[in-house]
Amino acid sequence: MSGGAGLSGVQAGMEAAFNNAHLDEKTAHEECPEDVKGAFMFKVKSGISSVSGNASRVFRKEGAYDRYDFKDANQGVDKTVENDLTAADLTNPEDFPELERPKLRKVDQYCQPECPCCNLTKRYTQALLVMIGFIISFGIRCNVGVATVSMMSNKTDNTGKVTEISEFHWSPETIGYVDASFFWGYIVTQLPGGFLASKFPANRLFGTAIFLSSCLNLLIPAATLLDPKAVIAVRVMQGLVEGVTYPACHGIWRWWAPPLERSRLATLALSGSYGGAVLGMPISGYLAEGIGWYAPFYFYGSCGIIWYMFWLWLSFEKPAKHPSISPREQMYIEKSLGDSKAKQPTISTTPWIKVFTSMPVWAIIVANFARSWTFYLLLITQPKYFKEVFNMSIAEGTTLAALPHLIMTIIVPLGGQLADYLRRNKILSTTAVRKIFNCGGFGGEALFLIVVGMTRDKLTAVVALVIAVGCSGFAISGFNVNHLDIAPRYASILMGISNGVGTFSGMICPITTEQITKNHDNMETIMAEWQTVFLIASSIHFFGVIFYAIFASGEIQEWAKAPLEVETMEMDTEKAGNGYGANPNVDTSMIQQTAVPATESSSLMQDQGGSEAQAAARSSANPFTSGNTSNPFRH
Repeated sequence: MSGGAGLSGVQAGMEAAFNNAHLDEKTAHEECPEDVKGAFMFKVKSGISSVSGNASRVFRKEGAYDRYDFKDANQGVDKTVENDLTAADLTNPEDFPELERPKLRKVDQYCQPECPCCNLTKRYTQALLVMIGFIISFGIRCNVGVATVSMMSNKTDNTGKVTEISEFHWSPETIGYVDASFFWGYIVTQLPGGFLASKFPANRLFGTAIFLSSCLNLLIPAATLLDPKAVIAVRVMQGLVEGVTYPACHGIWRWWAPPLERSRLATLALSGSYGGAVLGMPISGYLAEGIGWYAPFYFYGSCGIIWYMFWLWLSFEKPAKHPSISPREQMYIEKSLGDSKAKQPTISTTPWIKVFTSMPVWAIIVANFARSWTFYLLLITQPKYFKEVFNMSIAEGTTLAALPHLIMTIIVPLGGQLADYLRRNKILSTTAVRKIFNCGGFGGEALFLIVVGMTRDKLTAVVALVIAVGCSGFAISGFNVNHLDIAPRYASILMGISNGVGTFSGMICPITTEQITKNHDNMETIMAEWQTVFLIASSIHFFGVIFYAIFASGEIQEWAKAPLEVETMEMDTEKAGNGYGANPNVDTSMIQQTAVPATESSSLMQDQGGSEAQAAARSSANPFTSGNTSNPFRH
């Protein structure tokens, strides 16, 4: 008995110590104490609370909806641009009754769709998942460039004597076609991808594209052994499925990104494309050198399939379809977006003439072409540049080639934070922010690309490339987010158009580079050829700077505005006639059948003490949606 009592005492003591070190979520979001000891204890307790709260939400399903996101929708509205929400009162209500949730999936019955490793809001969970998806997608794009160098190179010993002849002997033209074949398929699905992202859930489209591309990546080694034409065919199919990723990404932010968080959410997600190059080049290089040229394809194909499992678990089309989003976060997102009921555009309803005669649209298109030219130039041919000009090994060349993209990965999300800070505090207008970030980034990149082309020193070339690509990281907060500013309803379509033009530059850039650098008569000729390559890239960027500075805009265009009768702000999910309320799985048709005409409602409320109004309020458990007619975020 004494032993049992002792164990009970120890257990009670541990529970008391744990509870004493635990803060509820509201307290954890309050200001940190100023004294050192108090601040340290506050941080420790907040950390323990975060870990235990995540564990309870994910595995025990306790407090799944009680997230303490204290932002109100007023903080998400862009006040530097005129809109109907500027004067609206969007502050959070005092109480947040529990929302009626969508029907739980099988997996949700065992563990909640919450990030188990960190305390993230749902919108940032989506951004993190998209970022990882892009890391895998762009790692896949690095595979071919690195593997081609490996399988075409003779192996030598320390004295430079050839010990093993290269396994493949493709001509420069064949290599150029293999590099460019991805973009032949990629460009075809850009514009259709925009419409698909409008018609179908954008998150499903994005995830399926990465999954199929990963499966196709597993087929490339076998296709390589078969024939270069087989490789080209697989690469074209990869391009076809991945062509929808960028339009789908903007389709996701159509529902998840409050206006004043567009830059940071979009840049966080898009930084994965540069992080993919950072990791993809050295990982592919070391795998190809240590195991074989085929290893990168199997590695990235497997990673993509594993990622897709997490995507199916944690990703949702809209906030209202997430089974465990907090009421505060749902209200913050939906009300700051304005709750537009406008129908999604179709081919027939899109104002094509106005789109293609809009100079702000052309500014985005030109900027995308310029950035894509240099991005794919470095992504595909940078290892070749280091090998031919500075005689680097594959592993060394791919590691140095990843450095510029590492800086880009860091700067892109930081640029997004800075852009949103300037807009949120009304320091600069949205138009000024987009132009300064885009033109400053492009201008710096163009100048340092000239340095890369003119230098003959390895260290200078590497430093200049790092600075050039780092400068362009700020431009992502310019043109790459601009679609959501000028036409949020058509953002996925505009992204398809502009990225399609950018993809065209990705198609012709490898072929152009291969044609310019195909002569290997002597070292002077090789250096002169690469100088031409970088001067062309610099000139394209300077043109992009001038064009964007003159024609870009950060304000919504007249042709992109929905008709007034369908742009009113209504957050209710009680759609007349369909018999469904806040939860699409709960039938409220009986309640709707008892509704009274508006002309009689005031007298009835007076006679019955407001009972009809109270009954209507109870018909939906969603505190943000009662009393109106339709919530587009639910349907």
